[in-house]
Amino acid sequence: MTTKPVPTGEIREAPLADALGERYLAYALSTIMARSLPDVRDGLKPVHRRLLFAMRQLKLDPGSGYKKSARVVGDVIGKYHPHGDQSVYDALVRLAQDFSQRYPLIDGQGNFGNVDGDNPAAMRYTEARLTRVSERLLEGIDEDSVDFRATYDGEEQEPVVLPSAFPNLLANGATGIAVGMATSIPPHNAAELIGALLHLIEKPEATTAELVQHVPGPDFPTGGIMVESPASILDAYETGRGGFRLRARWEIEEGERGAWHIVITEIPYHVQKSKLIEKIAELIEQKRLTLLDDVRDESTDVVRVVLEPKTRTVQPEVLMESLFRLTDLETRFPLNLNVLDADGTPKVMGLKQALQAFLDHRIVVLLRRSRFRLDQIARRLEMLGGYLIAYLNLDEVIRIIREEDEPKKEMIARFGLTDVQAEGILNMRLRSLRRLEEFEIRKEHDALSKEQADLERLVADPKRQRKAIAKNLDEVRTAFGTNTALGRRRTTFGEVGTAVIVPITALVEREPITVVLSAKGWVRALKGHVSLDSDIKYKEGDSPRWVFHAETTDRLVLFATNGRFYTLPADKLPGGRGNGEPVRLMIELGNDHELLAVFAHRPGRKLLLASEDGYGFIVDEEQVLATNRTGKQVLNVGEGREAKVCIAVEGDTVAVVGNNHKLLLFPVSEVPEMARGKGVILQKYKDATLSDVKTFTLADGLTWPWGDRVRTETNLTDWLGTRAQTGRLAPKGFPKSDRFS
Repeated sequence: MTTKPVPTGEIREAPLADALGERYLAYALSTIMARSLPDVRDGLKPVHRRLLFAMRQLKLDPGSGYKKSARVVGDVIGKYHPHGDQSVYDALVRLAQDFSQRYPLIDGQGNFGNVDGDNPAAMRYTEARLTRVSERLLEGIDEDSVDFRATYDGEEQEPVVLPSAFPNLLANGATGIAVGMATSIPPHNAAELIGALLHLIEKPEATTAELVQHVPGPDFPTGGIMVESPASILDAYETGRGGFRLRARWEIEEGERGAWHIVITEIPYHVQKSKLIEKIAELIEQKRLTLLDDVRDESTDVVRVVLEPKTRTVQPEVLMESLFRLTDLETRFPLNLNVLDADGTPKVMGLKQALQAFLDHRIVVLLRRSRFRLDQIARRLEMLGGYLIAYLNLDEVIRIIREEDEPKKEMIARFGLTDVQAEGILNMRLRSLRRLEEFEIRKEHDALSKEQADLERLVADPKRQRKAIAKNLDEVRTAFGTNTALGRRRTTFGEVGTAVIVPITALVEREPITVVLSAKGWVRALKGHVSLDSDIKYKEGDSPRWVFHAETTDRLVLFATNGRFYTLPADKLPGGRGNGEPVRLMIELGNDHELLAVFAHRPGRKLLLASEDGYGFIVDEEQVLATNRTGKQVLNVGEGREAKVCIAVEGDTVAVVGNNHKLLLFPVSEVPEMARGKGVILQKYKDATLSDVKTFTLADGLTWPWGDRVRTETNLTDWLGTRAQTGRLAPKGFPKSDRFS
């Protein structure tokens, strides 16, 4: 017995690139518009909007009781948001966390996590309801104030956007990563935002600089101190892109006998306290915080992290500056005001654009609610007009109802009533025929007529609309003003000023080391000051090149034949076990160049640099320190030429010798001090190049190696001259290598 094949859907052939592109574009649009970016009007993403709307449908108002979070999540995923229950619960939890939301939108009961990063309890154990802020966001949603659309299964209706009488976008902020774009909006103080909105209503042409007078910067729920320059803040708000540097709040507590410790009372936004303390403890163990002895957490529901210094002589500012550099006690919160505008288009807005978009939305909501109320009034006035006609002709109306077969048609024809009015009269109760009702109806009719006239003037007059919105915003500011516990500003502003200089000893424990750099470029650091004559092992075929004593707090300076200086922290050198690592992996030095000098940096020292064509100058050693792997170009060498010498300046005289065996001596004062460049001619050559340079004290004489001994020549009159001369043949006994060492 054969079975018929099961029919399949239509199969279409298409290029793979087109098929993937079409599907990826659909996915990208869904991510951007339905997941990651908030709407500029209510500041919510779809999942948050659906959560609040579902809770309103469950009548979870601030004055009502709580319901299990699982019930809320079930309604959301069943009716509006067909995604995983855990992702919806995570969104609910975040809206309830007072350390994540500046103005929480959900009032949670139970364990909703903490600033340590602990997870909340399962949804079956926690309960939730809406907050007063959420009430403001949903205010007027039943009055045709916003559009509704069908849910994913077509069985329910959900709002496209909330009426949002509260400036939620900037008040609570938002973060999200979409496809090809992201958003990062810090929270702000609602009272300050409303102040800026009122100013914008009064002066629509106001600049961002004027608005920043009302909104000086973000206001994070965890407090902290913002140390960002006003110019940087203004630029960020004008462009919608930038960042804000935030530091922990700390204070000094005095102890007995002059002892003291530092107490951190507020930490930066989005920093988990437990991980922060773990990081500090790790740095102490690694001996990278040499000024700090211990850290302990004494927090309850209030943050209290205690830092114990090594000694009472430590400067608190230096200790905290080192912590700011190495830990998340200082963070930078980015600003990327990328939102969906009223048309659903992603757009990066500045502060003024975002505030104006909110005001435009409020005007739309005001007009829609006004027209909705006008329709209600018109229907009620129509009904009241029919009632008044009935009272004026009460006996005739009763007769028609009692005697006529079709009283509705008769009344319409007899009194000129509408169908609605006639139906309303027929449905009246007998007790409503009291004479007192006539006065009540006339009173209601007059009141509604007055309200109707006011609303018609409001709809027709933009000035009245702005005034009404300003009044509503002022009410919100009163409810969430800076004089309330929720509305007071938490993040304060610190002076930018000059940075505290942190000595390297505050970050690295000072320990003696011996730096070893082999001929083939392998570098390592042996613990302690090993004897420079000791037998140090090298890789097979390798040999010693530089071996010298240093400390872990030193910076190593390396000078190469390309005229560039490189800097390496001594504490970052590989350990003495093994053969070390190639130094070229730590700096960007090409294979066609070699190192000429390696030494530990000493502040205040002067260096004399020279190239093989006889040019050179003196440079302050502080000027040659590099900040990255690529090094710092200090000596400019000509094409086909290389740097030749880098020595410390000691004494009053310079000795220069070329490979033509000619020696020239001249005063150090003739060599200029420069920050970078080619320099000046030290010795002139015709068919030769510079071989070596030395500085010395003329009165002590010039020394050079002579067999196993050192020869000192004090009678140097024949070789004394001025800079840029050719010099004379070196004295008898001078090394044939034309080098001073």
